[in-house]
Amino acid sequence: MKTLFQDSSKGRTGVWPKEPKGNTEADIPAYLLRDTAPKLPELSEIDVIRHFTRLSRLNYSVDSNFYPLGSCTMKYNPKFTEAVAAQPGFTNLHPLIPQLKGAGHLTQGALEVLYETEQLLGEITGMSAFTLQPMAGAHGELTGVMLMAAYHNDKGNRKTKIIVPDSAHGTNPASAAIAGYDVVSIQSKNGMIDPDELEKVLDDEVAGLMMTCPNTLGLFECGLERIVKLVHGVDGLLYYDGANLNAIMGKMRVGDVGFDVVHLNLHKTFATPHGGGGPGSGPVGVSQRLVDYLPISRVVKLEDGQYYLNYDYPKSIGYIAPFYGNFGVILKAYAYILRLGREGIVRATENAVLAANYLRKRIEAHLEIPHDRICMHEFVASAAKQAEKGVRALDIAKALLDKGHYAPTIYFPLIVKECLMFEPTETESKETLDGFVDDLIEILGRVETDPESIHDAPVTTPVQRLDEVRAARSMELVDDAGL
Repeated sequence: MKTLFQDSSKGRTGVWPKEPKGNTEADIPAYLLRDTAPKLPELSEIDVIRHFTRLSRLNYSVDSNFYPLGSCTMKYNPKFTEAVAAQPGFTNLHPLIPQLKGAGHLTQGALEVLYETEQLLGEITGMSAFTLQPMAGAHGELTGVMLMAAYHNDKGNRKTKIIVPDSAHGTNPASAAIAGYDVVSIQSKNGMIDPDELEKVLDDEVAGLMMTCPNTLGLFECGLERIVKLVHGVDGLLYYDGANLNAIMGKMRVGDVGFDVVHLNLHKTFATPHGGGGPGSGPVGVSQRLVDYLPISRVVKLEDGQYYLNYDYPKSIGYIAPFYGNFGVILKAYAYILRLGREGIVRATENAVLAANYLRKRIEAHLEIPHDRICMHEFVASAAKQAEKGVRALDIAKALLDKGHYAPTIYFPLIVKECLMFEPTETESKETLDGFVDDLIEILGRVETDPESIHDAPVTTPVQRLDEVRAARSMELVDDAGL
Protein backbone atom coordinates (compact mmCIF):
# COMPACT_ATOMS: atom_id res chain seq x y z
CA MET A 1 0.00 0.00 0.00
CA LYS A 2 1.33 3.43 -0.94
CA THR A 3 2.11 6.12 1.61
CA LEU A 4 0.55 9.58 1.44
CA PHE A 5 3.82 10.86 0.03
CA GLN A 6 3.75 8.27 -2.75
CA ASP A 7 0.15 9.24 -3.60
CA SER A 8 1.02 12.94 -3.66
CA SER A 9 0.44 14.87 -6.90
CA LYS A 10 1.94 18.33 -7.38
CA GLY A 11 -0.65 21.08 -7.23
CA ARG A 12 -3.46 18.92 -5.86
CA THR A 13 -5.19 20.25 -2.76
CA GLY A 14 -8.16 19.60 -0.55
CA VAL A 15 -8.59 23.19 0.67
CA TRP A 16 -8.02 26.68 -0.69
CA PRO A 17 -6.65 28.72 2.21
CA LYS A 18 -7.18 32.45 2.06
CA GLU A 19 -4.25 34.74 1.52
CA PRO A 20 -3.08 36.11 4.87
CA LYS A 21 -3.52 39.80 5.49
CA GLY A 22 -0.45 41.88 6.10
CA ASN A 23 3.18 40.82 6.18
CA THR A 24 3.09 37.63 8.24
CA GLU A 25 6.83 37.04 7.98
CA ALA A 26 7.48 40.37 9.65
CA ASP A 27 5.30 39.32 12.58
CA ILE A 28 7.18 36.06 13.17
CA PRO A 29 10.71 36.05 14.66
CA ALA A 30 13.31 35.05 12.08
CA TYR A 31 14.61 32.13 14.14
CA LEU A 32 11.19 30.47 13.90
CA LEU A 33 11.05 30.63 10.09
CA ARG A 34 12.16 27.71 7.92
CA ASP A 35 14.74 28.16 5.18
CA THR A 36 12.82 25.82 2.89
CA ALA A 37 9.17 24.85 2.66
CA PRO A 38 8.25 21.50 4.24
CA LYS A 39 7.74 18.63 1.82
CA LEU A 40 4.13 17.89 2.62
CA PRO A 41 2.00 15.52 0.52
CA GLU A 42 -0.37 17.24 -1.91
CA LEU A 43 -3.71 15.43 -1.87
CA SER A 44 -7.43 15.98 -2.30
CA GLU A 45 -9.87 15.27 0.49
CA ILE A 46 -11.03 12.01 -1.13
CA ASP A 47 -7.41 10.88 -1.47
CA VAL A 48 -6.95 11.28 2.27
CA ILE A 49 -10.28 9.65 3.15
CA ARG A 50 -9.60 6.63 0.95
CA HIS A 51 -6.06 6.25 2.28
CA PHE A 52 -7.12 6.08 5.91
CA THR A 53 -10.21 3.98 5.15
CA ARG A 54 -7.99 1.40 3.43
CA LEU A 55 -5.61 1.51 6.39
CA SER A 56 -8.48 0.91 8.81
CA ARG A 57 -9.42 -2.25 6.91
CA LEU A 58 -5.90 -3.57 7.44
CA ASN A 59 -6.14 -3.14 11.20
CA TYR A 60 -6.62 -6.14 13.46
CA SER A 61 -8.40 -5.61 16.75
CA VAL A 62 -10.58 -7.35 19.29
CA ASP A 63 -13.56 -5.64 17.64
CA SER A 64 -13.05 -7.75 14.53
CA ASN A 65 -11.53 -11.07 15.61
CA PHE A 66 -10.42 -13.34 18.46
CA TYR A 67 -7.35 -12.04 20.31
CA PRO A 68 -5.97 -14.77 22.67
CA LEU A 69 -2.72 -12.93 23.42
CA GLY A 70 -1.56 -14.46 26.70
CA SER A 71 -0.85 -12.17 29.66
CA CYS A 72 -2.40 -9.20 27.83
CA THR A 73 -6.12 -9.63 28.66
CA MET A 74 -7.41 -8.51 25.27
CA LYS A 75 -11.05 -8.51 26.31
CA TYR A 76 -13.75 -6.66 24.43
CA ASN A 77 -13.88 -2.98 25.36
CA PRO A 78 -17.51 -1.83 25.73
CA LYS A 79 -18.26 1.28 23.70
CA PHE A 80 -20.37 3.10 26.27
CA THR A 81 -17.15 4.04 28.08
CA GLU A 82 -16.05 6.02 25.00
CA ALA A 83 -19.19 8.13 25.27
CA VAL A 84 -18.51 8.71 28.96
CA ALA A 85 -14.93 9.81 28.32
CA ALA A 86 -16.01 12.11 25.46
CA GLN A 87 -18.28 14.28 27.60
CA PRO A 88 -17.29 17.95 27.17
CA GLY A 89 -17.25 18.45 30.92
CA PHE A 90 -14.19 16.20 30.99
CA THR A 91 -12.57 16.83 27.61
CA ASN A 92 -12.62 20.62 27.96
CA LEU A 93 -10.85 20.64 31.33
CA HIS A 94 -7.26 21.81 31.50
CA PRO A 95 -5.17 19.81 34.00
CA LEU A 96 -3.78 22.97 35.56
CA ILE A 97 -7.21 24.25 36.62
CA PRO A 98 -7.35 22.28 39.92
CA GLN A 99 -4.06 23.90 40.92
CA LEU A 100 -5.28 27.46 40.37
CA LYS A 101 -6.24 29.34 43.50
CA GLY A 102 -10.01 29.46 43.85
CA ALA A 103 -10.63 27.26 40.79
CA GLY A 104 -11.27 23.99 42.61
CA HIS A 105 -15.03 24.30 42.16
CA LEU A 106 -14.55 24.04 38.39
CA THR A 107 -13.10 20.54 38.61
CA GLN A 108 -15.17 18.83 41.28
CA GLY A 109 -16.49 16.23 38.85
CA ALA A 110 -13.05 15.20 37.62
CA LEU A 111 -11.60 15.14 41.13
CA GLU A 112 -14.54 13.03 42.28
CA VAL A 113 -13.80 10.50 39.52
CA LEU A 114 -10.19 10.24 40.68
CA TYR A 115 -11.18 9.91 44.33
CA GLU A 116 -13.93 7.36 43.72
CA THR A 117 -11.75 5.29 41.39
CA GLU A 118 -9.13 5.05 44.12
CA GLN A 119 -11.81 3.94 46.59
CA LEU A 120 -13.16 1.29 44.21
CA LEU A 121 -9.72 -0.10 43.44
CA GLY A 122 -9.02 -0.22 47.16
CA GLU A 123 -12.23 -2.18 47.72
CA ILE A 124 -11.39 -4.63 44.92
CA THR A 125 -7.81 -5.24 46.09
CA GLY A 126 -8.02 -4.69 49.85
CA MET A 127 -5.29 -2.03 49.79
CA SER A 128 -5.41 1.03 52.05
CA ALA A 129 -4.73 3.73 49.46
CA PHE A 130 -3.95 4.22 45.76
CA THR A 131 -2.16 6.57 43.41
CA LEU A 132 -3.46 6.83 39.85
CA GLN A 133 -0.42 8.66 38.46
CA PRO A 134 1.49 5.79 36.77
CA MET A 135 0.96 5.84 33.02
CA ALA A 136 1.37 2.11 32.34
CA GLY A 137 1.96 -1.25 33.98
CA ALA A 138 5.75 -1.13 34.00
CA HIS A 139 5.58 2.48 35.21
CA GLY A 140 3.40 1.25 38.05
CA GLU A 141 5.95 -1.47 38.82
CA LEU A 142 8.76 1.06 39.10
CA THR A 143 6.59 3.30 41.27
CA GLY A 144 5.79 0.36 43.54
CA VAL A 145 9.45 -0.56 43.97
CA MET A 146 10.29 3.10 44.67
CA LEU A 147 7.67 3.05 47.42
CA MET A 148 9.27 -0.07 48.87
CA ALA A 149 12.64 1.68 48.82
CA ALA A 150 11.18 4.77 50.50
CA TYR A 151 9.76 2.61 53.28
CA HIS A 152 13.06 0.82 53.93
CA ASN A 153 15.12 4.01 53.74
CA ASP A 154 12.80 5.73 56.19
CA LYS A 155 13.22 2.84 58.64
CA GLY A 156 16.99 2.82 58.19
CA ASN A 157 16.95 -0.69 56.73
CA ARG A 158 19.91 -1.73 54.62
CA LYS A 159 18.10 -3.50 51.83
CA THR A 160 19.89 -4.25 48.56
CA LYS A 161 18.05 -7.16 46.95
CA ILE A 162 14.67 -7.98 45.49
CA ILE A 163 13.65 -11.57 44.75
CA VAL A 164 11.92 -12.29 41.45
CA PRO A 165 10.77 -15.86 40.66
CA ASP A 166 11.23 -17.20 37.13
CA SER A 167 7.44 -17.39 36.78
CA ALA A 168 6.95 -13.67 37.43
CA HIS A 169 5.89 -11.11 34.86
CA GLY A 170 8.63 -10.20 32.41
CA THR A 171 9.22 -6.58 33.42
CA ASN A 172 9.65 -7.25 37.15
CA PRO A 173 13.46 -7.71 37.04
CA ALA A 174 13.90 -4.52 35.01
CA SER A 175 11.76 -2.47 37.41
CA ALA A 176 13.73 -3.71 40.41
CA ALA A 177 17.07 -3.03 38.70
CA ILE A 178 16.09 0.48 37.59
CA ALA A 179 15.12 1.23 41.20
CA GLY A 180 18.66 0.31 42.23
CA TYR A 181 18.20 -3.20 43.59
CA ASP A 182 20.11 -6.38 42.85
CA VAL A 183 17.76 -8.98 41.39
CA VAL A 184 17.80 -12.48 42.86
CA SER A 185 16.03 -15.10 40.75
CA ILE A 186 14.61 -18.34 42.12
CA GLN A 187 13.50 -21.35 40.10
CA SER A 188 9.98 -22.70 40.13
CA LYS A 189 8.98 -26.16 41.26
CA ASN A 190 6.07 -27.71 39.37
CA GLY A 191 5.33 -24.29 37.91
CA MET A 192 5.11 -22.44 41.23
CA ILE A 193 7.35 -20.73 43.77
CA ASP A 194 9.06 -23.27 46.02
CA PRO A 195 8.91 -21.84 49.58
CA ASP A 196 11.95 -23.92 50.54
CA GLU A 197 14.01 -22.33 47.73
CA LEU A 198 12.70 -18.92 48.73
CA GLU A 199 13.78 -19.45 52.32
CA LYS A 200 17.34 -20.23 51.17
CA VAL A 201 17.81 -16.78 49.60
CA LEU A 202 16.03 -14.73 52.27
CA ASP A 203 18.19 -12.59 54.53
CA ASP A 204 18.15 -9.15 56.14
CA GLU A 205 19.20 -7.48 52.87
CA VAL A 206 16.07 -8.59 50.99
CA ALA A 207 13.75 -5.64 50.39
CA GLY A 208 10.93 -7.77 49.10
CA LEU A 209 9.52 -10.30 46.68
CA MET A 210 7.82 -9.42 43.40
CA MET A 211 5.35 -12.01 42.23
CA THR A 212 2.39 -12.55 39.95
CA CYS A 213 -0.51 -14.62 41.25
CA PRO A 214 -1.66 -16.46 39.29
CA ASN A 215 1.76 -16.57 37.68
CA THR A 216 2.62 -16.43 33.99
CA LEU A 217 1.89 -20.14 33.65
CA GLY A 218 -1.68 -19.40 34.69
CA LEU A 219 -1.24 -21.26 37.99
CA PHE A 220 -2.33 -20.02 41.40
CA GLU A 221 0.52 -19.97 43.93
CA CYS A 222 -0.59 -22.62 46.43
CA GLY A 223 2.18 -21.80 48.92
CA LEU A 224 1.13 -18.17 49.23
CA GLU A 225 0.45 -18.20 52.99
CA ARG A 226 3.93 -19.48 53.82
CA ILE A 227 5.55 -17.17 51.26
CA VAL A 228 3.98 -14.12 52.90
CA LYS A 229 5.19 -15.19 56.36
CA LEU A 230 8.73 -15.85 55.13
CA VAL A 231 9.12 -12.48 53.41
CA HIS A 232 7.56 -10.49 56.24
CA GLY A 233 9.83 -12.39 58.63
CA VAL A 234 12.87 -10.47 57.34
CA ASP A 235 10.92 -7.17 57.20
CA GLY A 236 10.57 -7.62 53.46
CA LEU A 237 7.60 -6.38 51.47
CA LEU A 238 5.31 -8.37 49.18
CA TYR A 239 4.79 -6.86 45.74
CA TYR A 240 1.80 -8.03 43.69
CA ASP A 241 2.02 -7.63 39.92
CA GLY A 242 -1.57 -7.04 38.84
CA ALA A 243 -1.07 -8.27 35.29
CA ASN A 244 -3.23 -11.30 36.04
CA LEU A 245 -5.83 -9.72 38.29
CA ASN A 246 -8.51 -10.73 35.80
CA ALA A 247 -8.27 -14.23 37.27
CA ILE A 248 -9.11 -13.26 40.85
CA MET A 249 -10.90 -9.89 40.98
CA GLY A 250 -13.97 -10.16 43.13
CA LYS A 251 -12.76 -13.53 44.43
CA MET A 252 -9.63 -12.64 46.40
CA ARG A 253 -8.32 -9.34 47.76
CA VAL A 254 -4.54 -9.31 47.65
CA GLY A 255 -4.33 -6.88 50.56
CA ASP A 256 -6.18 -9.36 52.77
CA VAL A 257 -3.63 -12.04 51.91
CA GLY A 258 -0.71 -9.89 53.01
CA PHE A 259 0.60 -8.03 49.97
CA ASP A 260 2.03 -4.59 50.70
CA VAL A 261 2.18 -3.10 47.20
CA VAL A 262 0.11 -3.80 44.10
CA HIS A 263 0.04 -2.30 40.65
CA LEU A 264 -2.96 -2.77 38.37
CA ASN A 265 -3.37 -2.50 34.62
CA LEU A 266 -6.60 -0.59 34.05
CA HIS A 267 -6.11 -1.01 30.31
CA LYS A 268 -6.24 -4.79 30.73
CA THR A 269 -8.41 -5.84 33.65
CA PHE A 270 -10.84 -2.94 33.44
CA ALA A 271 -11.40 -2.97 29.69
CA THR A 272 -9.94 0.19 28.25
CA PRO A 273 -8.57 -0.03 24.69
CA HIS A 274 -4.89 -0.90 24.52
CA GLY A 275 -2.35 -2.37 22.17
CA GLY A 276 -0.22 -0.57 19.62
CA GLY A 277 1.61 1.35 22.29
CA GLY A 278 -1.08 2.57 24.62
CA PRO A 279 -2.56 4.45 26.27
CA GLY A 280 -2.21 2.64 29.56
CA SER A 281 -2.76 3.21 33.24
CA GLY A 282 -0.94 1.45 36.08
CA PRO A 283 -2.34 2.59 39.46
CA VAL A 284 -0.45 1.50 42.55
CA GLY A 285 -2.07 0.52 45.82
CA VAL A 286 -0.32 0.12 49.17
CA SER A 287 -0.93 -1.25 52.64
CA GLN A 288 -1.26 1.16 55.54
CA ARG A 289 2.44 1.24 56.39
CA LEU A 290 3.34 2.63 52.95
CA VAL A 291 0.60 5.25 52.60
CA ASP A 292 2.81 8.17 53.64
CA TYR A 293 5.17 7.56 50.71
CA LEU A 294 2.59 7.73 47.91
CA PRO A 295 3.21 10.28 45.12
CA ILE A 296 1.73 13.76 45.34
CA SER A 297 -0.71 15.27 44.76
CA ARG A 298 -3.49 13.21 46.34
CA VAL A 299 -7.21 13.86 46.08
CA VAL A 300 -8.85 14.39 49.46
CA LYS A 301 -12.56 14.56 50.26
CA LEU A 302 -13.55 17.16 52.84
CA GLU A 303 -16.37 16.84 55.36
CA ASP A 304 -18.56 19.15 53.25
CA GLY A 305 -18.22 16.79 50.27
CA GLN A 306 -15.77 18.97 48.35
CA TYR A 307 -12.61 17.54 46.77
CA TYR A 308 -9.19 19.14 46.65
CA LEU A 309 -5.56 18.30 45.90
CA ASN A 310 -3.37 17.79 48.96
CA TYR A 311 0.41 18.14 48.64
CA ASP A 312 1.23 17.98 52.35
CA TYR A 313 2.93 14.60 52.56
CA PRO A 314 6.53 15.14 53.71
CA LYS A 315 7.57 11.51 53.15
CA SER A 316 6.12 11.29 49.64
CA ILE A 317 8.33 10.09 46.79
CA GLY A 318 7.05 13.17 44.91
CA TYR A 319 5.72 13.31 41.36
CA ILE A 320 6.21 10.27 39.16
CA ALA A 321 4.14 11.60 36.23
CA PRO A 322 2.58 14.87 35.06
CA PHE A 323 -0.66 15.80 36.74
CA TYR A 324 -3.01 12.90 37.59
CA GLY A 325 -2.21 9.98 35.28
CA ASN A 326 -3.96 9.06 32.03
CA PHE A 327 -7.30 10.57 32.99
CA GLY A 328 -9.21 9.28 29.96
CA VAL A 329 -8.19 5.69 30.71
CA ILE A 330 -9.06 6.13 34.39
CA LEU A 331 -12.47 7.54 33.46
CA LYS A 332 -13.30 4.58 31.20
CA ALA A 333 -12.20 2.08 33.83
CA TYR A 334 -14.32 3.88 36.45
CA ALA A 335 -17.39 3.63 34.21
CA TYR A 336 -16.64 -0.05 33.51
CA ILE A 337 -16.42 -0.90 37.22
CA LEU A 338 -19.67 0.92 37.99
CA ARG A 339 -21.48 -0.77 35.12
CA LEU A 340 -20.36 -4.27 36.17
CA GLY A 341 -20.90 -3.78 39.88
CA ARG A 342 -19.82 -6.31 42.49
CA GLU A 343 -21.71 -9.24 40.94
CA GLY A 344 -20.58 -8.40 37.43
CA ILE A 345 -16.92 -8.32 38.44
CA VAL A 346 -17.24 -11.76 40.02
CA ARG A 347 -18.95 -13.15 36.92
CA ALA A 348 -16.25 -11.69 34.67
CA THR A 349 -13.59 -13.51 36.69
CA GLU A 350 -15.53 -16.77 36.70
CA ASN A 351 -16.10 -16.64 32.95
CA ALA A 352 -12.45 -15.80 32.25
CA VAL A 353 -11.28 -18.84 34.22
CA LEU A 354 -13.97 -21.04 32.68
CA ALA A 355 -12.99 -20.00 29.14
CA ALA A 356 -9.31 -20.70 29.75
CA ASN A 357 -9.98 -24.15 31.17
CA TYR A 358 -12.35 -25.03 28.34
CA LEU A 359 -9.71 -24.02 25.80
CA ARG A 360 -7.03 -25.96 27.70
CA LYS A 361 -9.07 -29.16 27.73
CA ARG A 362 -9.81 -28.92 24.02
CA ILE A 363 -6.16 -28.31 23.16
CA GLU A 364 -4.50 -30.82 25.48
CA ALA A 365 -4.78 -33.75 23.04
CA HIS A 366 -2.97 -31.77 20.35
CA LEU A 367 -0.34 -29.70 22.17
CA GLU A 368 1.64 -30.60 25.26
CA ILE A 369 0.41 -28.87 28.44
CA PRO A 370 3.48 -28.80 30.74
CA HIS A 371 1.43 -28.25 33.89
CA ASP A 372 -1.75 -30.11 33.09
CA ARG A 373 -4.11 -29.13 35.86
CA ILE A 374 -6.84 -26.59 36.43
CA CYS A 375 -5.53 -23.20 35.37
CA MET A 376 -6.76 -19.72 36.11
CA HIS A 377 -7.47 -17.18 33.34
CA GLU A 378 -4.69 -18.33 31.00
CA PHE A 379 -2.52 -21.35 30.35
CA VAL A 380 0.67 -22.34 28.59
CA ALA A 381 1.14 -25.04 25.95
CA SER A 382 4.35 -26.29 24.38
CA ALA A 383 5.08 -27.02 20.72
CA ALA A 384 8.34 -28.78 21.60
CA LYS A 385 7.21 -32.05 19.97
CA GLN A 386 6.20 -30.21 16.80
CA ALA A 387 9.55 -28.40 16.82
CA GLU A 388 11.31 -31.76 16.67
CA LYS A 389 9.57 -32.23 13.32
CA GLY A 390 10.60 -28.80 12.07
CA VAL A 391 7.54 -26.72 12.97
CA ARG A 392 8.15 -24.18 15.73
CA ALA A 393 5.77 -22.26 17.95
CA LEU A 394 6.48 -19.24 15.76
CA ASP A 395 5.30 -21.12 12.66
CA ILE A 396 2.07 -22.20 14.36
CA ALA A 397 1.42 -18.63 15.48
CA LYS A 398 1.96 -17.32 11.94
CA ALA A 399 -0.39 -19.96 10.51
CA LEU A 400 -3.13 -18.87 12.92
CA LEU A 401 -2.99 -15.42 11.34
CA ASP A 402 -4.06 -16.94 8.03
CA LYS A 403 -7.11 -18.34 9.80
CA GLY A 404 -8.17 -14.86 10.91
CA HIS A 405 -7.13 -15.24 14.55
CA TYR A 406 -4.56 -13.25 16.44
CA ALA A 407 -1.68 -15.41 17.61
CA PRO A 408 -1.16 -16.37 21.25
CA THR A 409 1.90 -15.04 23.05
CA ILE A 410 4.92 -17.13 22.06
CA TYR A 411 8.24 -17.87 23.79
CA PHE A 412 7.07 -16.41 27.08
CA PRO A 413 7.41 -17.41 29.84
CA LEU A 414 10.95 -18.50 29.12
CA ILE A 415 10.75 -21.55 31.38
CA VAL A 416 8.65 -23.50 28.84
CA LYS A 417 10.21 -24.65 25.56
CA GLU A 418 8.40 -23.56 22.37
CA CYS A 419 5.86 -21.84 24.54
CA LEU A 420 2.41 -20.66 23.44
CA MET A 421 0.39 -18.74 26.03
CA PHE A 422 -3.38 -18.52 25.57
CA GLU A 423 -5.71 -16.06 27.34
CA PRO A 424 -9.25 -16.13 25.90
CA THR A 425 -10.83 -13.66 28.42
CA GLU A 426 -14.42 -13.67 29.63
CA THR A 427 -15.94 -11.90 26.63
CA GLU A 428 -15.57 -14.70 24.07
CA SER A 429 -18.33 -17.18 23.25
CA LYS A 430 -18.02 -20.97 23.14
CA GLU A 431 -18.51 -20.79 19.37
CA THR A 432 -15.50 -18.50 19.01
CA LEU A 433 -13.34 -20.75 21.18
CA ASP A 434 -14.42 -23.85 19.25
CA GLY A 435 -13.68 -22.20 15.92
CA PHE A 436 -10.22 -21.23 17.11
CA VAL A 437 -9.40 -24.73 18.36
CA ASP A 438 -10.70 -26.34 15.16
CA ASP A 439 -8.38 -24.12 13.12
CA LEU A 440 -5.46 -24.84 15.44
CA ILE A 441 -6.05 -28.59 15.14
CA GLU A 442 -6.10 -28.30 11.34
CA ILE A 443 -2.75 -26.48 11.40
CA LEU A 444 -1.20 -29.05 13.73
CA GLY A 445 -2.42 -31.79 11.42
CA ARG A 446 -0.28 -30.32 8.65
CA VAL A 447 2.90 -30.73 10.71
CA GLU A 448 3.11 -34.29 9.38
CA THR A 449 1.52 -33.88 5.96
CA ASP A 450 2.42 -30.40 4.70
CA PRO A 451 4.89 -28.59 6.99
CA GLU A 452 5.99 -26.17 4.25
CA SER A 453 2.54 -24.60 4.16
CA ILE A 454 3.04 -23.71 7.82
CA HIS A 455 6.56 -22.41 7.21
CA ASP A 456 5.22 -20.10 4.48
CA ALA A 457 2.45 -18.63 6.63
CA PRO A 458 1.01 -16.10 6.72
CA VAL A 459 0.08 -15.68 3.05
CA THR A 460 -3.27 -13.89 3.35
CA THR A 461 -2.25 -10.97 5.58
CA PRO A 462 -1.20 -7.51 4.33
CA VAL A 463 2.33 -8.16 5.61
CA GLN A 464 3.58 -11.69 5.05
CA ARG A 465 6.43 -13.70 6.57
CA LEU A 466 9.47 -11.49 7.07
CA ASP A 467 13.07 -12.48 6.54
CA GLU A 468 14.08 -12.19 10.20
CA VAL A 469 17.82 -12.50 9.57
CA ARG A 470 17.78 -9.83 6.89
CA ALA A 471 15.60 -7.57 9.02
CA ALA A 472 18.11 -7.80 11.86
CA ARG A 473 21.26 -7.37 9.76
CA SER A 474 20.18 -5.10 6.90
CA MET A 475 17.84 -2.62 8.47
CA GLU A 476 16.54 0.01 6.04
CA LEU A 477 14.87 2.95 7.72
CA VAL A 478 12.02 4.76 5.98
CA ASP A 479 12.98 8.07 4.41
CA ASP A 480 11.67 11.08 6.31
CA ALA A 481 10.55 12.74 3.07
CA GLY A 482 12.59 15.79 3.94
CA LEU A 483 10.33 16.99 6.73
